[in-house]
Amino acid sequence: MSVSKVWQGENSFTASVSTPFGTFDGDLQFVGDAPKVATWVATRLGYPIVDIELTKDNIFACFEEATAEYSAQVNQFNIRNNMGVLEGSTSGTNYTGKSVQGSELGTVIAISDAYGTMAYVGGSTDMKKGHITVSKGQQTYDLQALWGDVSESNERIDITRVFFESTPAIQRFFDPYSVSGQGTLNLIDEFGFGSFSPAAQFILMPLYEDLLRIQQIEMSDQIRKSAHTFNIVNNKLQIFPDPEGDKEIWFEYIVNKEWRDNQAIVLENVVSDYSNIGYDFAVYTEINDVGVQWIRKYTLALTKELLGAIREKYSTIPIPGSDVSLDGAALRSEALTEKDKLVEELRENLEAVSKKSRMENAAAMSEQQNTILNHVPIVIYVG
Repeated sequence: MSVSKVWQGENSFTASVSTPFGTFDGDLQFVGDAPKVATWVATRLGYPIVDIELTKDNIFACFEEATAEYSAQVNQFNIRNNMGVLEGSTSGTNYTGKSVQGSELGTVIAISDAYGTMAYVGGSTDMKKGHITVSKGQQTYDLQALWGDVSESNERIDITRVFFESTPAIQRFFDPYSVSGQGTLNLIDEFGFGSFSPAAQFILMPLYEDLLRIQQIEMSDQIRKSAHTFNIVNNKLQIFPDPEGDKEIWFEYIVNKEWRDNQAIVLENVVSDYSNIGYDFAVYTEINDVGVQWIRKYTLALTKELLGAIREKYSTIPIPGSDVSLDGAALRSEALTEKDKLVEELRENLEAVSKKSRMENAAAMSEQQNTILNHVPIVIYVG
């Protein structure tokens, strides 16, 4: 037959008494607070007026769980708040209690490498060059068969540039013998125009006039002449007009497989997701009074829930001539409500100081400050 155990007021935390996981047993502040919290919890539950069907081990376990829960809630917030900055950092580093500052720009740049390749501004895929010989009487050339299958082991290639273009309009714009409709052209060397046509002199004109004239020449070539030099679809190059003789045409390309493979950046032994970012249990000694008070209240709620479960096992106890009803169900209900409220309040407080909220508050304060300053009378200076 089991012996009923009740709180006897004994609350010492010694080497022979430890919490189930021992997470904080090496922290002197935790060890010193544990007996005080146990006494406070038992008193709040009615001791010594009523018996508390718990031992000090039960309350110490609740105290450890409350401390671990507080640490977990803070760490969860920090993971969400700093994930973008810490992704890719060393996974073995512990970030608990450390200020994490930085920008997610590095991740954005890494993601944009694929666009950089296509835009000729960088990227992570090599841009390669190739060439073919075109001959008179043949205007269509399959670059995949002629170059990709031979030089890239049958891998698909994507042509990005063909070096076969019409004469740039700028060369005719500065033709010294065709004055482009201007009777007098005076060159101003100080503006660097001499490199275009050293035999001519030009009048300094607005830049938009240059752009309009170049666009006019290019449009004239397209409409009045056959300015179409080549066309490429599915790596099949068409040359216009028919080549006059053997001629090499160069082109730039990327290997499609290399480009696809480079889109995924895979790193080992770094922070990759929620599961391996380095936030360990908080050091109890370093938790401020606000956090310690939350832990005390949560310990009380956990202890109340445990006591309610014990008392709910026997809802009534028969005594001579009557019976005694226990408040197990009520205790558990109160405990669940208190736990939910404490967690909700903690999360709200954490969100209120998140990086996003602080930036929004700073922007709102700046806007309000400008509104106040707009009502300040402007002093008119009279000399």
